[in-house]
Formats: sequence, structure tokens, C-alpha cells
Amino acid sequence: MPETIRKTDGDSLLKRILKILLGLLLAALIVGSVTLGIRNYSILKDVHRYDGEISQAAEKYGIPEHKALIAAIIFTETKGRHTDLMQSSESRYGESGKITDEKDSIDAGVSFLAQALKQAESAGCDEATAIQSYNFGLDYIDYVAERGHKNSKKLAESYSRDVLSPKLGNKEQTKYRYWGLHSLLYNGGFLYHNGGNLFYADIVGWNEMKYKATGFLF
Repeated sequence: MPETIRKTDGDSLLKRILKILLGLLLAALIVGSVTLGIRNYSILKDVHRYDGEISQAAEKYGIPEHKALIAAIIFTETKGRHTDLMQSSESRYGESGKITDEKDSIDAGVSFLAQALKQAESAGCDEATAIQSYNFGLDYIDYVAERGHKNSKKLAESYSRDVLSPKLGNKEQTKYRYWGLHSLLYNGGFLYHNGGNLFYADIVGWNEMKYKATGFLF
């Protein structure tokens, strides 16, 4: 009888501990979700400040249907908190740090994006290829066209590792830690030095969904 009581008490204690742990986990998830939601709202609010300039540039370069994509690139590149919003100085001036005006950044970035979209379409590639080429450069479009016309993390990784990274000086193809949901799920969380971001198209796509889903808030 005493052994039965001890076993029952032990089971009860274990259940209480599990309930506490589950409660703490749930609380952590709730706090994390709220914090992430607030952070995303703040970023989206900053990005929406440039809706007028985005529309103007999208019309100018013939891609008015891609306003949300442009906003998502700003979200991804600088979260709307840097003068060179679309990190487009190199595409326009051949070197970084030359853009000193947000409107110039958007104009240059949208011009490059429009070129990428047009080139990808002409090559028979999907839109994700054009988006990934915003990070990798336009040569990536030909790379994908020769390998099935559809962007994938596998292709992006091979281009990053075998082409872009060595081209920019990383002959040893060394890696560094990159903490992000996409990277953790795919390869445990790493990128190649000087190899761009092989998850760029996925990240931009996710940010575009956020932008579209919350547009009514702004």
C-alpha cells in the first residue's frame, strides 16, 4: 500500500511539473509572438512611409503590379531605416555608399528589379529567379535558365558556393552562421562568405505576404 501511495504521489508530482513546463512554454510562445508582431508592425509602418515613391517608381519602370514586391525588398534590405532603402548604390553607381537620398535608392532599386524581371521572363525563368538575382546579380538568371528555369534553394546554394563566393574572393568556400527560420530548416543555419544570401527569394516572398496581409492597417 505505501508503495502505491508513493507511486501515485510521484505521478502527480510529474504531472504538475509537466503542466508548469507547458505553461511556461506557452507563455514564452505568446510573449515571443506578441514581440514579433510589434516588431513587424513597426517595420511595416516605416516601409509604408514610402508607398508614394514606390508607386511612382513602379509606374516609371513599367512594373506597377509589383509594388508589394518592391516594398518587401525594402523590408528585407533595410526595414525602411536607411537612406539607401533598397541597397541599390552598387547597381546604379558601381560601388556602395554613393546613394544619399531615399528616392534615388528606390528609383535605382526598382530600375534594377524591372530589368531582372524582364530578363527572367525572356529567359523563361520564374519570378523567384528574378527576386534572387536582386541579391546575386543578373548572371544568376542565365545560371537558372540552364538548369531548369526555376529557382530553388539547391540552385541558389550551388551558385552561392561555386560561382559568387569564389568570384568575390572566398576561394575556400568558407561559411558563417546565419540565424533565420529558412536557414535553420534548410541547412542548420549558415551562408557562404561573399556568397550573398541563398534564402533571399524566400525571405522577400515571406515579407511580401506580410505587407499584403497588413496593408489595411496603414
